[in-house]
Amino acid sequence: MELGNLKPLLTALAMPPLSLLLLAALGVLLALRERQRSGLALVVLSLASLALLSSHGMAVWLARHALASFQPVSLQRLVTDRVQAIVVLGGGLLPLAPEYGSAQPSAETLARLRYAVWLGKQAGLPLAFSGGVGWGASDRQTTSEAEVAQHVVQQDSGVTLRWVESKSHDTTENARLLAPLLSASGVRRVALVTHASHMPRAVAAFEAVGLVVTPAPMGFVLPLRQPLHEWLPSSVGLQASQPVLREILGGWVARLRWDKRQPVGAAPQPAN
Repeated sequence: MELGNLKPLLTALAMPPLSLLLLAALGVLLALRERQRSGLALVVLSLASLALLSSHGMAVWLARHALASFQPVSLQRLVTDRVQAIVVLGGGLLPLAPEYGSAQPSAETLARLRYAVWLGKQAGLPLAFSGGVGWGASDRQTTSEAEVAQHVVQQDSGVTLRWVESKSHDTTENARLLAPLLSASGVRRVALVTHASHMPRAVAAFEAVGLVVTPAPMGFVLPLRQPLHEWLPSSVGLQASQPVLREILGGWVARLRWDKRQPVGAAPQPAN
């Protein structure tokens, strides 16, 4: 088993709701072992944390304060930065959509593609897509994200992806495997399209392989309802919080990895 195959499991263990449910179970176990005060405190803490992280308001707050923020890109910025191509990162795949009878992009991937196609048409820039089979992908997935994206974009928008990378498993590999394809065409300056919460790690990964990156974020985590409703726990709130928490966790892990690689007194390097 490749080490990367453990990433989805380790991430699930560290993320709510599983991490908080395990904490609550530990609290119950402590209470049963005659450590009632400590056990009940853990149960209350875990349930309160789960309720808070299940609110859309908390997702918005975390996105604003715990992650680097990026503004929507303008056409003028693309010109000023001398961007040569738009790079889209895969965000998942539906291995089989029964209504189509074939694999289809996930909602996240489709949203990125739609924005990238629109931006490419506005700016007159070619598109590149990077996405293979994720570490946690179903055994039923036999087609890469890139192959599906290429078909869907051509069918729905009449646009052809000029560069397609279909072997990567994660963001780091997106950058490492796509960079040579772009370099072979003389492309060094790119606009990077991915969700706003994912952008900090994505930018670091692509800059680490020598590309000059102009962030083109989409899918911002913004308030959706009246303030009171924003802070009520819901499945929608938890779904909004999870990607943000995953990126916070991924950023911490990346920084730890780079810190360990640096000799004492060395200048810090970008995380990937």
